[in-house]
Amino acid sequence: MTDRRNWAGLALAAPALSIVAVFFVAPLLMSAVLAFRGTDGGLTFAHFAKAFEYYSTDLWFSAWIVTLSTLAIGVVAIAIAGYLTLGEHPRTVAILRWLYRWPLFIPFIVTAQVMRTFLAKNGMLNHVLIGSGLIEPLQAQSLLDWRGIVIAFVWKQAPFVTLLLAGAMAAIDRQHIEAARNLGANRWRVLFGIVLPQARRTLMVGLVLSFVSMLSVLSVPMMINPNSPTMLTVDIAYRINSHGDYAVANALCLMSLVLASFGAWFYLREAAAKKAEPK
Repeated sequence: MTDRRNWAGLALAAPALSIVAVFFVAPLLMSAVLAFRGTDGGLTFAHFAKAFEYYSTDLWFSAWIVTLSTLAIGVVAIAIAGYLTLGEHPRTVAILRWLYRWPLFIPFIVTAQVMRTFLAKNGMLNHVLIGSGLIEPLQAQSLLDWRGIVIAFVWKQAPFVTLLLAGAMAAIDRQHIEAARNLGANRWRVLFGIVLPQARRTLMVGLVLSFVSMLSVLSVPMMINPNSPTMLTVDIAYRINSHGDYAVANALCLMSLVLASFGAWFYLREAAAKKAEPK
């Protein structure tokens, strides 16, 4: 009976495992083979040396941009989810709950195009700032650089993390919150001392998924800041489209995979810690 259940479970998981194997595992193995294969068919590290020589600055730039964006996403998600959980104005909470989700349904390429219009020197942001008297027309400047990439990533990914975090916060026993308030704790103390510690693993999962997703985005850095330094995805596209150099492009892909593995390490550490907790 046990063997029959095991085979039934494998049969149910087979379609998902097949998709993972065909579209993720197989391309990863092919990429690794091409990255380490020399022109003579032997093992070589020349492609990695060339990739690091040409694009080491972009490697650190990508890591910095994605890390900064992840931290900013965490701050925005905590602020919105915290207000949705602890807010005392029902109308404001309802409007915020309806409004913050919109970027979830917008693709990254549309996000990039919107930000090109919004953050340009003659874009909507500067027009609003000038019209409100906050800056003079000569002070207007373009944000189509690393700042634009960060703004686009945060605007696009913060709702995803907020949705996860708000759900985790809503599942917390309200008696904990009410007890803290009865003892005189203010809203910030309740958020950071009671609510957030209980929802931190959900926050970590959302941030890790956003970290990995942002590393793979091509449209945002290409459309907002294609100049050097730029992100590795732009370099990969350049090596393939302009030079047909798949070997160096695959080496860059594996470098990006190393960056993503740091996020996977945090996720696995949190999962192991949760599993080790006594029930």
